[in-house]
Amino acid sequence: MSSYEPVDLSAACNAGVEVLGGEPGDVPLGRVDLRGLPFLIGSEPPSAQRCFLLPSAPASVGIGRLAPRVIVAHRLLEPGAPAGHAVGQTVADYAFHLAGGEVVVAPIRERFEIQVVPPGWGQLPFLAVTDTSDHSMPRLEGKWGNAGARLVEHDMGWPRGYFLWCWENPHPQRLLERIEIIPRGGRFVVAGITTSDVDEHPFVRRPARPVRLLVKDGRSGVLDIEVDRGVATYPQPLPGEDDRAGWGAAEGKAAYTSIAALPSATVAVRQADDELGRVRWGDVERDGRADTGQITLELVEEGRNWVHVSVLDDATGRPVPCRVHFRSAEGIPYQPHGHHNHVTQNLDSWHYDVGGDVRLGQRSYAYIDGTCQGWLPRGDVVVDVARGFEYEPLRQTVRIERGQRELTLRIGRVADLASEGWWSGDSHVHFLSTPGAQLEQRGEDLRVVNLLQTQWGALFTNTEDFSGRPSVIDGGVIDGGGYVTYVGQENRQHALGHMVLWGLKEPVMPWCSDGPDEAELGGALDATLSDWADRTHAQGGTVVAAHFPNPNGEPAVLVATSRADAVEMLTQADDAMLEYYRYLNCGYRLPLVGGTDKMSSAVPVGLYRTYARLDEEFSYEAWCRAVRSGRTFLSGGPLLALSVDGSEPGDTVRLSGPGTVSIQATVRSIFPLRSLEVVRNGEVVARAEAGGGRQAEISEELRIDGHSWIACRAFGVDCHLDEWGRRVAAHTSPVYLACGGDWTMTDPEGLRYIRTLVEGAREYVRHTAVRRSDRLTTHHHGEADHLAWLERPFAEALRALDERGQR
Repeated sequence: MSSYEPVDLSAACNAGVEVLGGEPGDVPLGRVDLRGLPFLIGSEPPSAQRCFLLPSAPASVGIGRLAPRVIVAHRLLEPGAPAGHAVGQTVADYAFHLAGGEVVVAPIRERFEIQVVPPGWGQLPFLAVTDTSDHSMPRLEGKWGNAGARLVEHDMGWPRGYFLWCWENPHPQRLLERIEIIPRGGRFVVAGITTSDVDEHPFVRRPARPVRLLVKDGRSGVLDIEVDRGVATYPQPLPGEDDRAGWGAAEGKAAYTSIAALPSATVAVRQADDELGRVRWGDVERDGRADTGQITLELVEEGRNWVHVSVLDDATGRPVPCRVHFRSAEGIPYQPHGHHNHVTQNLDSWHYDVGGDVRLGQRSYAYIDGTCQGWLPRGDVVVDVARGFEYEPLRQTVRIERGQRELTLRIGRVADLASEGWWSGDSHVHFLSTPGAQLEQRGEDLRVVNLLQTQWGALFTNTEDFSGRPSVIDGGVIDGGGYVTYVGQENRQHALGHMVLWGLKEPVMPWCSDGPDEAELGGALDATLSDWADRTHAQGGTVVAAHFPNPNGEPAVLVATSRADAVEMLTQADDAMLEYYRYLNCGYRLPLVGGTDKMSSAVPVGLYRTYARLDEEFSYEAWCRAVRSGRTFLSGGPLLALSVDGSEPGDTVRLSGPGTVSIQATVRSIFPLRSLEVVRNGEVVARAEAGGGRQAEISEELRIDGHSWIACRAFGVDCHLDEWGRRVAAHTSPVYLACGGDWTMTDPEGLRYIRTLVEGAREYVRHTAVRRSDRLTTHHHGEADHLAWLERPFAEALRALDERGQR
């Protein structure tokens, strides 16, 4: 039976670990496996006294067996010259004495067959390998100081004690009688020798191959792979049946890994504390698969090509920014070079937003400018391409033939809202850089990104991105009009509320206040949302109540005092819509915007977005003006249109008295739809079932008996596969109907509710929030009585509510 067999060197050993100098550390001694190969270092049981051969004169080691290959574990004790300048200098000759008298001499040269341990950076030997294998980092744990490095996922094997060098016998059928070790200069030790008659080179020479893993009983959970003579990547889940072209996939039952190993290696598969089976890697390579009874391992690639890909706009024939995903017929991802098959190992990635990649469920996508390159497997390759809500997602199976180096794909628009006057934007994005935001927004056909500075305790984000002006990329022939990233702020308090500030020319500080988890530990209430809003308006900026209505304290003040220019929804949840309707019924004109609050690579920019209708040339300032005027709808996919007597969202229809209005509402979508609804004063007054189709419309004559507002909304069949599981949904801002005079509405119960919020938030300011001593503090507002300054906007809101209630 073929094997690796250690040679007992104990009789020849003449030095202990002290020759290593300093602290020897955890050098392997005794019977050990180095790179999965067996060695005997010194004696067994291990001893630190006489464990190495340190030759000062020729020394002979008896072998007496067939040895097609000999693996030597050795190390140089000091370099022959500083800074590696003795490279190539002969340290020793190893003379291999074969039966019949022939002697084969192998020179042992510094930085070729042998090297010091540890070597200098970049000074690994050319013909020897370290005594440990490359490896994956601990998958689910680690030290805080390794948080950044952990994203690398894998690390190279660094020598614990030795370098391994392999001699290949030119006459493998002749007995190797002995090895004579002849020193030629420089001190070195031989720690162990192992012979091999296995039909393989003892060091892995072939790259990793993808392997599909299927647990027989259908159990889900993280799998672990161990390879004794090779390496394996983290097993990752493959998508299941819920698989949406261009928009993600849910986790399935199968998984995959990539393995590079010797044919003699053993591959063990575990799940938690259970071993599901072990197989010989050579058997998997020979048969293409192996079955342990509990798990099946299957090789799923026969070859690959480096392919240059172009994605063209079907109308113009030019490369179009988009996001792409490539996979084999078995589901194994092959993403473009420079992008991730699995963003942050499919784990949470808050604040580690990897610009250029996004993950939806168990599928990662790469943002590209219309071109990319990288490895694709030969045979059938499934391609997904997506670009926002106005392009039909592409799913196409292409054939990659031997020698193929080019691939062209095409995607086409199903809508062009910019040509109709509607320009899209994300109200609320974190952690991307400005160039990263520009890459991703072009890939999502998203015209505006509001990238926000903010603070989480000791973490301040995007400070280097603020410029006080828009960053614009020309849309070119395909899109025209350009793409804008503007760095603003999200100012935040954990109890009073959050707000988004657009169009700032200078920062509005402090960014956050009143302690964690927004401001610093032990912080005090130094600012109000109303003060931030006033300073934003003084610069000509726009104030949006973030992720309306929560945190639900001071947003009521912002609305009651007309400091909120718009309110933002991130999910179109039922409670958010009810809150929004309550304010509208109280007579507040509140434009509606959509945003993602993107804080990880598990959310694409613009998954919830704002469409604003412009009646002027597109610019960031024009887009903000359109938002403030209420000419908006938010979309998580569906594209809405609403007309009331020819007027659109943000407009006021004036009636001399009670009467009838004509309503036209339509929706179109790249996602299957459930329904389209018309809402008047918070109540659904018309509904069209879509039944999973992509379009619906409502045409109604509606009786109006008093001041009203009308909006429309649409719901999809599914939820998105982002980390929040948001609805596929959309909602317009209202059209206001003034019936016999200027538009006004008053809901006494709603006003009582809003007043309660204002009073509660004021009580928090008075009795709960931490305040700084006026005697020991010069406040940023310059007033001596900080509490009076804090309370002022709440008093303004209560007066405004009283006046509204008297109308």
